[in-house]
Parts: sequence; structure tokens; C-alpha cells
Amino acid sequence: MNRYLLPLGVFAVLVLLLGVGLSLNPREVPSPLIDKPAPPFRLPQLHQPERTFAPEEMKGKVWIFNVWASWCVACREEHPVLAELARSGIAPLYGLNYKDRRDDALAWLKRYGDPYVASTVDAEGRIGIDYGVYGVPETYIIDKQGVIRYKRIGPVTPELVQKKIAPLIAELNRS
Repeated sequence: MNRYLLPLGVFAVLVLLLGVGLSLNPREVPSPLIDKPAPPFRLPQLHQPERTFAPEEMKGKVWIFNVWASWCVACREEHPVLAELARSGIAPLYGLNYKDRRDDALAWLKRYGDPYVASTVDAEGRIGIDYGVYGVPETYIIDKQGVIRYKRIGPVTPELVQKKIAPLIAELNRS
């Protein structure tokens, strides 16, 4: 009888772990960067390569950082949501054009509209590595002290803006 209890116990634990794993949302992958300073960088801007952007310029403001690319199908899906978010004025939206060709990125923004205050160019993907980018699109909310408070893997949806992003930005702006 005892020789059946151990395999049964192991099986029960595996079923429990599988059940917990299947209940998790893959878009809400815990990031080691949450509650840590946003990695620093200084990159050329997409529209004006002679000008640069660095996160330190945003100190004192809550802002949204969106990683996107012209070759990204899901970026096209989230683009109208980002455009509406930018029009709402709740926080400035900056982009990181990731592993893309400049001409393709500029043509994409011309075709679909440009919701970004500015987009920077990460052609080799080095900054994406620093930010722990799993895939494009990804979106970060960064607080007034330059600390990452939220990370979204995958497209931003209207429901996500309403239930998570807008309330978080409002809370961060109050503090």
C-alpha cells in the first residue's frame, strides 16, 4: 500500500502545479525590473537622428515607454489604442523602435499615424536586452523618479488602459 502513496503524492503535486501554471496570464510575466530604475540609455530619435532621447529627461514626469517595430503584426493591433492613449494626455508616450530599419519605421508611422512624442532607434536591440524585452510590443509605465512600475508584454488593449494603465498613471501622478 505504501509503495502506491509516493507516486500518487508526486502525481497530485504535479497536477496542482500544472493547474496553477495554466491559470496564469502569459502577458503578465513578472519582470525583475518592476520597482527598479529604468535602465539608462541615450539613443538617436527616429525622425531626427541628430537629436537624442534619454529616460533621464523624463525625471519628474510619469511616462509610457512602448517598444514597437514596423514588422510587428501585434503592434498594428495595438496602434489605435496607443493613439487614443496619447490623445488622452494622461502621460507622454515615447517609443523604442526595436530591431527595425529606419525607412520601414518611418513609412509605418506615416501610414498608421505617429502617437509618440518621440521614438528612439534600437536597431541592434541592445536597449531591448537591458529592458528585458521578450517580444514586440511591450509597454512600460515609468514613474516620476524613473522607476519602472508596470510592464505589459503584448498589445495594449482598451480594457487594459481602462482597468490598469490609466488608474496606475493617475495614482503615480498623485504621489
